[in-house]
Amino acid sequence: METRGGKTHTCGTICLKYLLFLFNILFWLAGGVVLAVGVWTLVEKSDYVSLLNSSFYSASAYILIAAGVIVIVTGIIGCCATLKEMKSLLIVYLILLLCIVLLEIIAGVLAYIKYQECFPFCYQLDEELRQNLKVNMQQKYKQPGEESVTQAVDKLQQEFMCCGSGNFSDWRDSVWIQAADNARLVPDSCCKTPSDLCGLRDHPSNIYNVEGGCIMKLEDFILSQLYILGSVGIGIAFLQIFGMMFTCCLYQNLKEDPY
Repeated sequence: METRGGKTHTCGTICLKYLLFLFNILFWLAGGVVLAVGVWTLVEKSDYVSLLNSSFYSASAYILIAAGVIVIVTGIIGCCATLKEMKSLLIVYLILLLCIVLLEIIAGVLAYIKYQECFPFCYQLDEELRQNLKVNMQQKYKQPGEESVTQAVDKLQQEFMCCGSGNFSDWRDSVWIQAADNARLVPDSCCKTPSDLCGLRDHPSNIYNVEGGCIMKLEDFILSQLYILGSVGIGIAFLQIFGMMFTCCLYQNLKEDPY
């Protein structure tokens, strides 16, 4: 038994308070992880996503960032509600937990099904993304006002060691390659050892000649990121279910105590 300011609590209530406080510490850490994953996706990999002209992937990252911020704020509310033993604040905390659980489960499920061959239109969406990448690489590379696309393409080809959307021959239809003052066959970023004018030769010994081109490498990368997003979201959602259980139990115990 414990007496504070005229209040007497059972050992069960005290134990629940400590459990809920410990949960909130883990909750803060989880919120920081979610926030970090979202920010990392936007900062480090947003260039690749922009080449596909699809808002789904950036939207998923923004959902993670929003969830991370809400988780941190909710954790603060949970600690205050636990330490102050405020039943009304516990209800607010419980409602916020429920909203975050639903948000993260939805984000996680969307991430898992996005690239699964489960719907008739999945293949059509996949082909649309392939065409978007091909058009961006052929029409916007090295063009005035498209510096961000140029940098993204160069970074993509060097980091994933690929050349062209489907293969290196895609560059033959590039606006930049067909220019009268350009003698290159592929961009210099296609070269295994990049140097000025190394793109004059497109022999496999000089450039990356990967089956499936950059689109296959990019799809594999995005798929792995979607699995990470889904795993983080669903994993933390299950953690929060325990927090909701502790909150309900503590609320019921406090409700039975005379104030």
